Amino acid sequence: MLALFYIFIAVAVGLGIWQLNRLSSYKQVILNNDKGEPVNAIAKSEENPVATEKDNDIHGKFFLIFLIGFYLLMTYCLFFMNDIMLPESASVEGENDDNLFLITFVLIGVVQFATQFLLFYFSFKYRGINNRKALFYADSHKLELIWTTIPTIVLTALIGYGLYTWNDVMDLSDSENPLVIEVYAQQFNWQARYAGADNTLGRGNVRNIKDINTIGIDMTDANSADDIPVRELHLPKGRKIVFKFRSQDVLHSAYMPHFRAQMNCVPGMVTEFGFTPKFTTQEMRVQEETVRKVNGINKLRKAKGEDPYEFEYLLLCNKICGASHYNMQMKIVVEEEADFYSWLKQQKTITELVN
Repeated sequence: MLALFYIFIAVAVGLGIWQLNRLSSYKQVILNNDKGEPVNAIAKSEENPVATEKDNDIHGKFFLIFLIGFYLLMTYCLFFMNDIMLPESASVEGENDDNLFLITFVLIGVVQFATQFLLFYFSFKYRGINNRKALFYADSHKLELIWTTIPTIVLTALIGYGLYTWNDVMDLSDSENPLVIEVYAQQFNWQARYAGADNTLGRGNVRNIKDINTIGIDMTDANSADDIPVRELHLPKGRKIVFKFRSQDVLHSAYMPHFRAQMNCVPGMVTEFGFTPKFTTQEMRVQEETVRKVNGINKLRKAKGEDPYEFEYLLLCNKICGASHYNMQMKIVVEEEADFYSWLKQQKTITELVN
């Protein structure tokens, strides 16, 4: 498919150069119109600038051929390139995000399908042959009302659903006993901190960074004593997670694509969002969509002589934050709640690490 894309680009560039070359051969001339009056026109040297019926017929057929090719390419992309899309959302809140994407995609697809048909088929059907004359149509208040009202209603509904989806992730006021985790960004790695037994994070500030305290936990805050710093995220399935984000240096963006979640990490302030994981890592690995995608990746890796890839949830940085931005990621493991707490008990608190 990548080769086909390169071919398409090459053809487009070639056509552009050809058209520019044709334009450069034209110049301004003075010709007589039907009434014998001199008028300015653009024409190629010693050629008639008026298109003939043969020219119109050829170009009209080209429009139709392009329309058919365009629909074939669109169909191929829809049905044979699904493997590049993300699998089903791994969070409960992400379901609304997927629904919003699907509704928007279908609406845009239907509109562009119809619009392309009208543009190119009508250009073919009503091409200038057999002395055909165009109908001058000044305006229609009825048509203008229709094509203004319908998009307004549709866009209002989409924006309303979008706000609902946004609030579902951002409004954490009604969360019952959520797990609180801080995610700390710095060039070019992630660290995290669990809120210990009290489920309350202690204060944090870059001024407190010293030795092993690499994320600036305020050790004078009583709530910090049981905080647990880690370099790999583990999340319990089915429990609401509240993430709080800080950045040490520049603007980062915490992006968890499989959970449909993203939030900027801004130096000097705390941002947050929340979601509820619904598939463990192992459950996601055996899903049909995931298996198909992983098989496609491993086929490419095998051709390059690379080791096979195994699916993992990842926390990525989605802001270009410096030279090693591309490598800024953290592994996320989603597991059953019992397994999560078993893992958490094995981790040391900041107090144990410092002392």
